[in-house]
Amino acid sequence: MASGYHIPASTAEHVIVRGNSRFIAAAGFAETVATAREFINARRRLYPDASHHVYAFRAGYGSSIQEGMSDDGEPSGTSGPPIMAVLRGSNLGDIVIVVTRYFGGTKLGTGGLVKAYGDAAKEILAVLPTKQKIEYSTFELTLSYAFYGTAAREIAAYDGEIVSENFAESITLTVSLPADKGNAFTSIIINRSNGAVIPIPGPKA
Repeated sequence: MASGYHIPASTAEHVIVRGNSRFIAAAGFAETVATAREFINARRRLYPDASHHVYAFRAGYGSSIQEGMSDDGEPSGTSGPPIMAVLRGSNLGDIVIVVTRYFGGTKLGTGGLVKAYGDAAKEILAVLPTKQKIEYSTFELTLSYAFYGTAAREIAAYDGEIVSENFAESITLTVSLPADKGNAFTSIIINRSNGAVIPIPGPKA
């Protein structure tokens, strides 16, 4: 199976009550910081009269991840960080969580807030549908007509897809395949063509 990471497959919402306060947790897909901001703003518009809209997000995954969080008026460190801690322990990427609070008249204290926001984050992740996201790499190959059949078979063998073809004096192919198979694919093409065809890496997607 190709390597990748898990992301939200859809948006989910879950409500918990602590000390008469309602905590409405929502989680969704956030591939970029801008996408995360859009999700956060949408939740604010949905519940404009709420006391707080606390959030944390992780856009991307691994070394390329961008994180952000906010206590949104709650005592510093009592809300955004507990949500972020749950996210970091989840092994999910491209995700944003917003916990909207309606204050119910009973103060929870710093410890109570940390637990409430942490619980809200844990419970929304428990019901959030996820799916695997696979990173793909593109390659450009310039090859002879005689080598086309061999190249096509190897592309299929490495779970690749021919994105575009240009037939002229030689054939130019743009190929997309799982990023973790890129090195092996490059090696086999060079080997099979006796060095005549060298896949040129393009951007990842």
